[in-house]
Amino acid sequence: MNVGVLYSRIRRDEKLLLSELRDRGHEVTKIDVRTERFGVHGRPETFEGLDIVVDRCLATSRSRYITRFVDAYDVPVVNDPETAAVCADKARNSLALAEADVPTPATEVTFTKEAAMESIEEFGYPCVLKPVIGSWGRLMAKIDSRDAAEAILEHKETLGHYEHKVFYIQEFVEKPGRDIRVVATDGEPIAAMARSSEHWLTNAARGAETESIEITEEMADLVERASEAVGGGLLGVDLMEMGDAYTVHEVNHTVEFKALNEVTEIDVPAAVVDWLEARVRNVEVTA
Repeated sequence: MNVGVLYSRIRRDEKLLLSELRDRGHEVTKIDVRTERFGVHGRPETFEGLDIVVDRCLATSRSRYITRFVDAYDVPVVNDPETAAVCADKARNSLALAEADVPTPATEVTFTKEAAMESIEEFGYPCVLKPVIGSWGRLMAKIDSRDAAEAILEHKETLGHYEHKVFYIQEFVEKPGRDIRVVATDGEPIAAMARSSEHWLTNAARGAETESIEITEEMADLVERASEAVGGGLLGVDLMEMGDAYTVHEVNHTVEFKALNEVTEIDVPAAVVDWLEARVRNVEVTA
C-alpha cells in the first residue's frame, strides 16, 4: 500500500512508524504540511494514488484543517476530521464522553470571569483550569486559592487568544501520583503505561516516569467506550484512578507512542501498521 504521512517535524514516533512501513515493503509518501498547498477545487497531485493518509501534525490547528481537506479529496485519513475536531477541543471531548456515559471528571465551561469564578468557588480548592485547545500539559493551572483564580482569569481574559476566553473548569482528581495512557485502535487496546510524577501534571513530555501496566477488563471497556464516543481511530485514552474505579479525562487523536514503546514488550508501531493494513483491505473490499 501507499501511505501518506502528514508531518511538520519527524520525531521519534514518526521514525518508528516510517521504519515499520518500509520494512514491510510499503510505499511511503511524506507530506510536509509546512510547504504543501491545499486547494478547495480538486485533489492535489501529492494525494494521487494514496491508499491511506496518517495525520502526524504537531500543531492542532493544522491537524483540524488538513484532515478536512484530505477527507474532501476522498482519501481515507487517520484520524478522520470529526474525531480530530472532537479530540482537539477539550470541551467537545468532555461533552462526547459524558454523553456516552463514560465516567469523566465534573467539568463546567463559562465565558466571563464572573461566571468562571462562581464555578471555581463551587468546585472548591484546588480545582483545575485548562485551555480548551492545547496539549502536553501546557497552560494548565491547578488553582489553590481565590487570589490565584482572580489573577489567572484576568490574565486569560486580557492577554489570551479568544479560545482562552472560553473558561474550561474541572474538578481536581486526587490521583495516586500517576495517570494511565492506553494506545488503542478503534477501541482495541494495544498497550498501556502508567505515568508517574511528584508534580500534579503527569505527562511523559514533562518528564514523568513511565512503566508498562497491565490492561484490566474495566480499563479495556472504558477505552472501547471512550474511543466510540469520539469517533474511533488511532487514539491515546488517558485515565485516572479514583480508588477502585477509573475516570477518562481525555482522548488524544495524534497520539505519541514512543514512550510507551520503550516500556512495553509489545511492538506498538507494528500493531499500528497491522491496523492500517486492515483498514486499507476493508476499504478495498467495500469499494
